[in-house]
Amino acid sequence: MVSPFLADLFESHRTHLLSVAYRLTGSVGDAEDAVQESWLRMAGVHQSEIDDLRAWLTTVVSRICLDHLRSAAVRRETYVGQWLPEPIVSAAASSRTPDPLDVVVRDADSRMAAMVVLDALTPQQRVALVLHEGLGVPFDEIAEILGVSADAARQSAVRARRAVAAAPEPVADDVHDHAVRRFLAALATGDVAAVAATLHPDATFTADAGGTTKTALDVVAGQEKIARLALGLWRKHQEEPGLELGAATVNGQSGLVLTDPNSPFGRPVRVLAFTVRDGKIWATYDFANVTKLSGARLR
Repeated sequence: MVSPFLADLFESHRTHLLSVAYRLTGSVGDAEDAVQESWLRMAGVHQSEIDDLRAWLTTVVSRICLDHLRSAAVRRETYVGQWLPEPIVSAAASSRTPDPLDVVVRDADSRMAAMVVLDALTPQQRVALVLHEGLGVPFDEIAEILGVSADAARQSAVRARRAVAAAPEPVADDVHDHAVRRFLAALATGDVAAVAATLHPDATFTADAGGTTKTALDVVAGQEKIARLALGLWRKHQEEPGLELGAATVNGQSGLVLTDPNSPFGRPVRVLAFTVRDGKIWATYDFANVTKLSGARLR
């Protein structure tokens, strides 16, 4: 049985564990499951066996997440279209009770561009990078989690670091907001050239629908191509009765959410996230598979 004191200690580490698990898995559901499983495992261990609870729980959660990553790799082999990490979505101005996920996305390492880069790593590279770079876990401890040598764990982190270096640094919120507002204003004009002018020359558009709705299966690149695609989606939304488009916060920065107001909780059916570079939209992420929107806390 877990003592009330140890239970309180666990709760004090919950947000930390959720942050680690989300960065490791890219899945809100898997992250929450991993944290809950770590609680159950702690309950089965005598307190005298745990010297440093935070370190012990971090190791346990990391092992659980590694298993989730390996099973996710199998699921991705048969997934239709592009695979994106699950977004953490909240209302732009929320009066609801604070959620641990709100704290998770305060960290710039949880911005969508960073999560997309992490999702492209191998499970070993991802675990090595997050634990060493983010938490300072020694390579010999990471090696035990991965079941490899310390040198192999170090090499995994080095390769991951090179890949992550390609991701742009998140811009200040006001710069991000201004770029998104310009993009939306251009969409409202219906003019392809106006929309294209709000996009970075290296802009990309990535949609994750899992075959559930019509969207681009491949990553779309180029200002004009993306502008035409975005306008097509904009017109499609205007023709769909009963759905509402509103502002939202996606992984800590402004985005858009399409909701069904007739559902009991205003269920989101689509989410758009953005990454801004040089004051323009550099990446657009279209989350159109509702099964991957469990991280939406709009009410």
